[in-house]
Parts: sequence; C-alpha cells; structure tokens
Amino acid sequence: MTQKANEIAALLAPTVSSLGLQLLGIEYLPSPGGAVVRLYIDLAADDLQADPDRMVSIEDCEKVSREVSAQLDVEDPISGNYTLEVSSPGVDRPLFTPGQFGRFIGDSVKLGLKLPQDGRRRLQGVIAEVRGDTVVLDVEGVQVDVAAENIDKARLVPDWAALGLAPTKPGKGPKNPPARGARAGKQADGASGDASNDIHNPKPAADKPTPAE
Repeated sequence: MTQKANEIAALLAPTVSSLGLQLLGIEYLPSPGGAVVRLYIDLAADDLQADPDRMVSIEDCEKVSREVSAQLDVEDPISGNYTLEVSSPGVDRPLFTPGQFGRFIGDSVKLGLKLPQDGRRRLQGVIAEVRGDTVVLDVEGVQVDVAAENIDKARLVPDWAALGLAPTKPGKGPKNPPARGARAGKQADGASGDASNDIHNPKPAADKPTPAE
C-alpha cells in the first residue's frame, strides 16, 4: 500500500475491528476529479475459523461504510472530494501483508512491483513461502524472493477450473466470471463532509467500480 493508504488504514482499522470484522487493506487512488478510497474487509479471524463458509455480506459493507464515513468526516484525513468504497475480497482476493500471503501458500498470485526486479515490474507465480517480510514465489520453477515493501499491488489468481468456470479456449478467462462480492459505496466531499449514499450491487471481477452519484 502507499504511505497515504497505510495512514488511512491505521486510522480506520480499529473502527472496522469494533464492528466484528477485519480491515484487510486500503487502496487510495488520487485523481483530479476526486480520490477513490477503497476498503477491503473480511470476517474476523475467529469467525472464519468457526464458519469457513460464511462470507462478508452487503449488510457488513453498509455497516462499515456508515461508521467509516462518519469517522472520516470527523478526522478529515483526505482533502477535497473522494469516493468511499467498501468491498469484500472476492475470488481474486487482494493481498496487502506478508501474513495474508502466508494464508495462501500454494496458490497463484499476480504482483505489481514499485521498483523493477530483474527488469520486471510484474510477476506471476505460486506462493511458495513467506520469510519475515519476504514473499517467495515459484515463477515457472525459479524461486523469486520479493520484499513486501516493494509490492505495489497483489491479487490471487482464481482457479477457474476448481470454481467450475474453466475457460472454453486456451488463454481465455471464464465467460461469466463470478462477482467479487458485496460492496457498498459513498461519495463524499472531504472538505464539507457532505455525503450521499449509493449501495452497489455485486459486480463481475472484470467490471470497473462505478463512482457513487
């Protein structure tokens, strides 16, 4: 995550935790027309162990959106307009910390790097292990050590065959990919704190998020 995203995450994590959920991470995407603050939430670790089949619901996202929006209005860490989005991880789960990588050893992941490594800014491989703050990937049989601080973005690569959505042609994704999960959104004026609610329906993984109106 960027420094700004880390700052916002540190501010909001206790609020999300107080609602019985966990904040996986934040994407902060500034732009001239207004920033996007995207929160990814999951069930608390104890709830995941107790009921592995339970998933984050739209109600969970709405609840977090309301509480977080109120906190951002008071704390005002973002100047100007911004759009707040709260989403479940989905099948192409984003990964933000070494501990999160450690939960998915043996799964495939795509990485975007802040600085090139061996001349490459993007990597895809299998998570082999996590050593401290280093993520070890198996990239076509070659071990690649990646420092967590050099990872800009990371997402799991869904096993479409295991999901029953194997591609019909080599190299093609599934015709109808599953929705990423529940999502709630809110567009706010960071200067005045004025906000209007806009709850989004689950969107396919290929869709771009639509700003709230």
